[in-house]
Amino acid sequence: MKPFDQNGDFRPSAGRHDLRRTAVRGASVTVISQGIVFAVQTVATLSLARLLTPMDFGILAMVSTFSVVLMSVGQNGYAEAIMQREEMNESLASNLFWITFGIGTLLSLAFAACGPLLVRLYSNKLVAPVTVWMSLTIFINSTSVVHVALLKRALRFSLTSTLNIISSIGSVVVSIVLAVMGWGYWALVVGAIVKPLFLSIGAWYQCPWIPSFPRRTPGTASVVRFALNVYGRFSFDYCTRNTDNLLVGWRFGPASLGYYKKAYDLFVLPANQLIIPVADVVLSTLGKLKPKSIEYKTYFLRGLSILAFSGMAVGGILTLAGKDLIRVLLGAKWAPAGEIFVFFGPGIGIMLIYMTSGLLHLSIGRADRWLKWVAVEFTTTVLLFLLGLRWGPVGVASAWTASFCILLVPAFWFAGKPVALSVGSVLATVWRYVLASLVAGLACVLVTRQIPLFAGAADFLNASLRACTVSLLYLALYLGAIVLLYGGPQPLYRFAQLLPDLLPGKRSRSSVDSPPEVAPSEASELSEEESAVPETYRR
Repeated sequence: MKPFDQNGDFRPSAGRHDLRRTAVRGASVTVISQGIVFAVQTVATLSLARLLTPMDFGILAMVSTFSVVLMSVGQNGYAEAIMQREEMNESLASNLFWITFGIGTLLSLAFAACGPLLVRLYSNKLVAPVTVWMSLTIFINSTSVVHVALLKRALRFSLTSTLNIISSIGSVVVSIVLAVMGWGYWALVVGAIVKPLFLSIGAWYQCPWIPSFPRRTPGTASVVRFALNVYGRFSFDYCTRNTDNLLVGWRFGPASLGYYKKAYDLFVLPANQLIIPVADVVLSTLGKLKPKSIEYKTYFLRGLSILAFSGMAVGGILTLAGKDLIRVLLGAKWAPAGEIFVFFGPGIGIMLIYMTSGLLHLSIGRADRWLKWVAVEFTTTVLLFLLGLRWGPVGVASAWTASFCILLVPAFWFAGKPVALSVGSVLATVWRYVLASLVAGLACVLVTRQIPLFAGAADFLNASLRACTVSLLYLALYLGAIVLLYGGPQPLYRFAQLLPDLLPGKRSRSSVDSPPEVAPSEASELSEEESAVPETYRR
C-alpha cells in the first residue's frame, strides 16, 4: 500500500456509502483473525504448559510486567492519533515516526540497565539477563508503530490481521522448538522478541513507505499532546492491570505468579477475542460520525448490545467450566490456577461491557478525559488489590471482579457526557443480558449439584465431560432466559441479521447507507432535537 499521493496527502479510504459495510467487514476480519491467533496460542499454551514449569512463566512475567508498558510507548497514542485525526500528510507521519523511533531507542537502553533493580525487587538473580534481552522488544516495536497505524487508517484490516497471525505463529513455533530443546524460560523470552520482529518486517513490506527527515510541520504539537494523553491513560490502565502481577510476584514468588498469570490470561481471553480486535474498527467508524447524532449513538448501542449478548454468554461458560478447562488444557500440575480462576470468572462479562466506555473518549478525540477517568480507576482497583492481598492470589483475583462492578456505572456516566449518551440508555441495552446470565448460572449450579458426574474425580475424562455438559446446559438456559426477558427472540434475530455482513464475499442485503435499526428501549433515550441532527459528516 502506498499511503500518500504525489502531493503528500493521505489517500482516502472508504467513502460514506461504503462505511457501514467496510466497518462490519473490518470487524469480521479482525475477529476471525483473532480466532486464528487464539487457536495458535491455544496450541502454544497446551504445548508450553507441559514443556515448561510455572516458575518459567513467572520469571518472564516478572520482567514483561515492566517491558510491555515501555514497548507500548507510541503504539498507544500516536497510532490512535493517526487513525482518528481528520488530516494526515506525509510530513506529519514522518515526524511521528522519528519521535516513536527515538523514544523507543532510549527506553530500550534504559530498561536494559534496570536489571539489577529488578533483581533487588524480586530477590531473584535470573531476571537480570532476561531484562537485557526483553529490552529488544521495546526497540523493535518502535519501528512499526506508524506503518501499522497507516494501514489501519486506510481500513486495510485484512493486511494487519494477516501480519498479526504470521507474527503470532512465528513466535509460537520458535518458543515450542526451543522449549523442546530444553531452553526453559529462555524459550519464552526468544518467542517474545520474535513476535514484534516479524510484525515490523511485515508492516514495512506491506506499507513500503520511507519516512523523510523530520521538519517543522503544523499539527505535530497537537498530535504529541493527544498521544501523551492517550499514553498517560494507557500507563494508568497498565499499572492498574499489572499491579496485581507485581504484588503476587513480590509477596508469593515466581511459582505462585505463574499460576496466577495463567488464571488471569483466561480471565482476559474474552476481551482479547472480542474487544481488542474490533476496537480499531469501531474507532475508525465512530470517528467519521457526528457526536451526539442519532447515528453515532445507534451504532454504539447496537454494538454494545451484541457485545453484551456474546460477552455474558462467554463469561458465564468460563465461570462455570473454567476450572475444569484449565485442568484439561494445561494438565494436573496447573490445578492451582483453576482454583484462582473461580474468583476471576464472575467479572468477565461486566469487564467486557465496561471496556467499551473508553471508545467513547477516543472516538471524539478526548483522550484527556479518558486519562482523568483512568486515574480514578487506578486508585480504586489498586486499593482493592491491597485489601485482597491478605487472602493470597484468590483475594487479588476477587478484587478484579469487584472493581468492574463498582466502576461500571460511573464510567459510562463520565464517558457519555460529551456525546449526550445517558447511563440509562446503556443500562437499558445490557441489563437483560446480565440478568439472564445470573439466572442461567444459578440454575446451572443447582442442576449440576444433582448430577453424580460433578462430584466425581478430577481426572482428564471427567473434567472434559463436566466442561462440555455445563457449557451446553448454561448456554441453553441463557438463551431461554433472554427470550423470556425480551418477550421473544428479537435479540437473537438481530444478531442473525448481522451474520450476512460478517461472511467474506457476501454483500449485505440491507442498504449500506442505512444505520442499524434502533431498538425501542434504545430509541427512547434519543431526543427529538438529537434526531434532527444530520446523520454523518466527513472529517
